[in-house]
Amino acid sequence: MLSETPKSALILSGGGARAAYQVGVLKAMMDILPSDCGNPFPILCGTSAGAINATVLAAYAARTRIGVKRLETVWANFHTHHIYRSDLAGITRNTLRWMGHVLFNAGEPNSVTMLDNAPLRRLLKQVIPFARIQEAVQNGALYALSITASGYTSGESISFFQGGPQLESWQRHRRAGAKAVINLNHVMASAALPLIFPAVKVNREYFGDGSMRFLAPISPALHLGADQVMVVGVDPLRKLPPDRRIAITPPTIAQVAGHILDSIFIDSLEGDLERLQRINRTVGMVPPEELNKHGIPLKPVKTLVIAPSEDISVIAGKHAAALPPTLRFLFGRIGASATSGSTVLSYLMFEAPFCRDLIELGHADALRQKDSIREFFGHLF
Repeated sequence: MLSETPKSALILSGGGARAAYQVGVLKAMMDILPSDCGNPFPILCGTSAGAINATVLAAYAARTRIGVKRLETVWANFHTHHIYRSDLAGITRNTLRWMGHVLFNAGEPNSVTMLDNAPLRRLLKQVIPFARIQEAVQNGALYALSITASGYTSGESISFFQGGPQLESWQRHRRAGAKAVINLNHVMASAALPLIFPAVKVNREYFGDGSMRFLAPISPALHLGADQVMVVGVDPLRKLPPDRRIAITPPTIAQVAGHILDSIFIDSLEGDLERLQRINRTVGMVPPEELNKHGIPLKPVKTLVIAPSEDISVIAGKHAAALPPTLRFLFGRIGASATSGSTVLSYLMFEAPFCRDLIELGHADALRQKDSIREFFGHLF
């Protein structure tokens, strides 16, 4: 029974195409864990592209290995046109919408985005059996699924969660947890990159990418009762500050865009990990009986972090030529190429060669942490 073992949470962060790395990590875990262990993650938390992966895992919680295989099949065969319109007609249509809205205030504001991600909505509708999420909760294969999106009106990060009746909503400064029956709109909202993809209305509010202003990406797992958390990042964890180099020319649009995307997807996760580690050290210095005596409901939270061993932006640059011609031209105009501004490509280049390299990298990185994974999931062996 789930209640008799530690509640392990899997936290899948955002990162656009970088989320293919998560699939490689999951694939390695299926190689490492016992074949009869069932769902190793009763709690699943996803944000942005990580929300897509988490939702697929939740829908296949009763058959986790099939769910991981499903993810691998889809990601390994991705092309950009599966995610957004990359043909000349689609790009031209969106460009004219931009011009019409900026110059003549024509059209609905929400329709004025850089890219049209209607293909992603069609794809997710086909590959995610949302009804199975509640079935997994009812049969005990899943404790909870959380999908986070950012409200444009409230400015709050809302973690929509689906689980048993014992779970309660929460409210903190600029973040909240709300009970929901997770559907396609929640996932599309969580993955709606600002200005790039259109906002999605959920209940009363329009939402965008869940990584925006999400200062505590680990918190939903803890609110849902996780005893230990495994975090799969999409950027190498830096132990030393980067080298300071003298800039010769101003940054290109692509470099600025890549900087913004990094700040949305990466900085908050690293900061939250540092905060959790500090709390763990502090709690570890206080005897449990003292915490109970003073009514302090804190306990150390076991953590495992798996992050890329290589710079994904560099990998993206090597695959720049795999983009469709229209996108190569578009990204080239803003300074994104194999040699410069490749960070923005690493988020938006959904091409099979790039995704497969990330899957292989995630698989290799996780296998290198085989002993740590075995220790983390000691109760399953």
